[in-house]
Amino acid sequence: MKLRITTYNIHKGVSSFGARPRIHALKQAINSMQSDVLFLQEVQGRHDLHALKHASDWPELSQQDFLAGDSHHCAYGMNAVYDHGHHGNALLSCYPILSSNNRNISDHKYESRGILHCVLQAPDANVHCYVIHLGLFAGSRKRQNEALIDAVTSTAPPDAPVIIAGDFNDWSNQLSDELRARLGVVEVFDENLSRRGFGTYLRQLSGRGSKIQPARTFPAAMPFLQLDRIYVRGFKVESAEVLHGRMWAKLSDHAPIVASLALK
Repeated sequence: MKLRITTYNIHKGVSSFGARPRIHALKQAINSMQSDVLFLQEVQGRHDLHALKHASDWPELSQQDFLAGDSHHCAYGMNAVYDHGHHGNALLSCYPILSSNNRNISDHKYESRGILHCVLQAPDANVHCYVIHLGLFAGSRKRQNEALIDAVTSTAPPDAPVIIAGDFNDWSNQLSDELRARLGVVEVFDENLSRRGFGTYLRQLSGRGSKIQPARTFPAAMPFLQLDRIYVRGFKVESAEVLHGRMWAKLSDHAPIVASLALK
């Protein structure tokens, strides 16, 4: 079994500057990826003010349903709720979603965060998927990372294939080692030899080189911060890339990551 997956913070379907609607262009871009499973963050489940102001450019459906269309099943985890709407994480899957659960991991009242856990009925195995968007403060991220580890260990059998993806806000790369050690996952760029020489990769694995670095995805126009990640267990990573360039810079402040996986 092979899966093509994407993680993408869509910035609530509006431009980074001026909050102009981008949701229709986002749908075209997402369709062009031809991904089997999409892990989406900052998905606007409802926004009454945008719906009134941009009536012709704002779909009547929730963003997760609009982006899923007829080609994907979808699940939504509502995290932030306010008078005129709400937003959260979403998972779109071309395979049936057997179950979904949203776990509140908010660390303080100023940031609402959650883990959306979905079990997919893929052809050769049920795949446990976790959509994540961690906080802006290092202490919060560390505690939320612990909550993520607990969520995976308590809900996914040890031999089950697992995909964890989202916006970790972990620009200093402090969380990856703990996830690798306690969950047995790898990040999709750990083994991407096209990003680094083979000798460099071996030195990093042996501990003689610098820490393995994830990809740069923020800001989309000129990525230099390592915010977005895909961690997997039970899969071989066949390829991974960041989609960047002029088109992607117009759609969101984050660049998407696309990876091709093969079930071990």
